[in-house]
Amino acid sequence: MDVNPDKLNAFVGKMVGDIGTAMNASLMLIGDKLGLYKTLAAKGPMKSSELAQATGTSERYVREWLAAQAASGYVEYDAASGKFSMQPEQAMALADEDSPFFMGAVGNLVAATFLDEPKISDAFQTGKGVGWNRRSECLFCGTARFFRTGYKHHLVQEWLPALDGVVDKLQRGAKVADVGCGHGVSTRLMAEAFPNSRFFGFDYHPGSIKTARQTAKDARLGDRVHFDVQTAKSYPADDYDLVCFFDCLHDMGDPVGAMKHVRETMAADGTCMLVEPFANDRLEDNLNPIGRIFYAASTVICTPASLDQEVGMALGAQAGEARLRDVAKQAGLTQFRRATETPFNLILEARV
Repeated sequence: MDVNPDKLNAFVGKMVGDIGTAMNASLMLIGDKLGLYKTLAAKGPMKSSELAQATGTSERYVREWLAAQAASGYVEYDAASGKFSMQPEQAMALADEDSPFFMGAVGNLVAATFLDEPKISDAFQTGKGVGWNRRSECLFCGTARFFRTGYKHHLVQEWLPALDGVVDKLQRGAKVADVGCGHGVSTRLMAEAFPNSRFFGFDYHPGSIKTARQTAKDARLGDRVHFDVQTAKSYPADDYDLVCFFDCLHDMGDPVGAMKHVRETMAADGTCMLVEPFANDRLEDNLNPIGRIFYAASTVICTPASLDQEVGMALGAQAGEARLRDVAKQAGLTQFRRATETPFNLILEARV
């Protein structure tokens, strides 16, 4: 086999970059967890001793962390002053949790993929699933924080208005089910925006529902928001005007069964909104940086979750609109369209 040295060097160079990224994922988690990014963004430029003092951390560790961040291009270093700082763009991605570009929570997600690797490797050999109830705790908090960014800046402003007549119903007073709600971030955002409506969040993971109830209490949403432990096929029927699935239908073992339950629990003129990871319908059209992230997440999180449940359809995080349309059609939801999209999400509308 002939080896092209230029191609080999380019490929090794790509791997070196990827290894550096992987190694620094844990440092991103540390910076987020200990407030290093937020403090540097707010108070910088700073020397390592100043950042350590401001965050109550050890200077020697902070010095090495800052060097790694500067080498990664995540912070700036001025050799003349010996100080580190963050550009506005870096701060938006790593230090500002309310920024539409915040990515600081990914450290938790990456950590979970490594912590749970033995379970996933075993699943590769057995073909069995790994349910969310068997995952590391950091996966739950990381998922909630990671998806919060998109929901906070798109859900009320763009996604709901893209649905036919839904905002008018919500303003007048509608009944909404948030299926697979997790920590309830999406539920709370809708409840805060539409005070005349009632919201019901359902998830099969008791720990997530416990957290959702507490955060709703802290937000003082009163009795307009309820959270209960239920599966996508067992939550109570109640003529919902809107049924939502936020980045979760592809995780379910029986998405067709879940959508059939939507048809049974939704009002006659109700709407089902599916928020799914952005994907084209063909594999070759998803071989890009976003597809790379979603396929990786699908391998270690989404596909194992589905295979742990009944049916185990394992749609995967890159299911694409055509496969999701077919799921809805099999469930009897024949009206189906792409309402809108972002670089990271498809927002799909299904009706009877």
